[in-house]
Amino acid sequence: MDELKQQIKECIISSLELEDITPENIVDDEPLFGTGLGLDSIDALELGVALKKKFGVKFGSDDQNAREHFASVNALADYISAEKAK
Repeated sequence: MDELKQQIKECIISSLELEDITPENIVDDEPLFGTGLGLDSIDALELGVALKKKFGVKFGSDDQNAREHFASVNALADYISAEKAK
């Protein structure tokens, strides 16, 4: 799971071109949006596409749990693990 979280952090940084942030700067349970990392809805779309390409998981626009999936690195890792297990 730690390797998956590292890959997610690297994906966040590369897909959103966050130049001044390293994976070590991203706390696993810190919010990705708002007060945490400070991402916005456009970032969410770009990140969703990048995660789909990298991990083969889909985030449906009609998925009512999408906000929960993108809450933190931990939440994304849990979602990706669950989807890959299907």
